Formats: sequence, C-alpha cells, structure tokens
Amino acid sequence: MPSQTRRLFLLSATAAICVSRTGHAAGGNFEITRTEAEWRAMLSDTQYLVMRKEKTEKPYFSPLNDEKRAGTYICRGCNLPLYSSQTKFDSGTGWPSFTASLKNAVATKPDNNLFTSRTEVHCRRCGSHLGHIFDDGPAPTGKRHCLNGSSLIFRTG
Repeated sequence: MPSQTRRLFLLSATAAICVSRTGHAAGGNFEITRTEAEWRAMLSDTQYLVMRKEKTEKPYFSPLNDEKRAGTYICRGCNLPLYSSQTKFDSGTGWPSFTASLKNAVATKPDNNLFTSRTEVHCRRCGSHLGHIFDDGPAPTGKRHCLNGSSLIFRTG
C-alpha cells in the first residue's frame, strides 16, 4: 500500500474510532446542533465533559440526587423535558435515578466501553449524554435510568 493511501486509511480509521467513542460526530442527526465552541461557552467544564464527551460525574456530586419536589427534569443542552419526578427513585447509587423517561424524550445506543456492555441514554433532540440504563430498577419497568445531574435542569410544577 503506498504511503499516502496508508496515511489516509490510518487517519480515517482513527476518526471513525473517535466518533464511535465520543458518540458525537460533527453535525450529528439531531434537531439542535452547536459547534464545540458554542457548547463550551454555554456549559461548565464538568457539564461539557459529561454531556459532550460522555464522562460520568462523581457519585453524590449533583444536588439533583436529593431533589424530592414535584417537577420535571429537562435537558441542560436544549431544554427538552426528559423525566418526570413521578418516576424518580432513590437507587442508593449517588446519581439521580428514574424508572422511565417521558415519551419521545431520549434515545439510546450501545456503550461497550470499560470492557462491559451497557446502554447509554442521551437527549434525542441535541444528543447530550445523560447517563446509562440498567436492568436493576424497581417496578413497573425494572429499569434504572442512572443519570448525571450535570446534564439536567430541574423545574418545579
């Protein structure tokens, strides 16, 4: 293989790996898109790392973990209502946890990082990383949507 072709192949393969690892290809197929500079300007460092780079905040980091009032949890990236307080429960994990999202609010994808297979959950409108869904939640769904509070804003009412 000529060196130019090999170089192009390696660059393409590296880009494909980076996109699959971050989950956020430039432009994406989301209704709301922003440049990296726009995301950085509107988010704190922690929020950016969680929402755009799919990192996880430390357990018990978010005050939303202890939020008990009635209301709605919305996406910090685009203000889409995502979860109702009626589905929130104390999972004991240190992250806000819910049994289900609101209808047509989130999307999922496989997350095969860390030598395990999980289900990542993100905002269906802007693609912001929210957390993961596990099969160890309470009835009625048996699901635990384990979320990063950094990705959410809580609104009462």
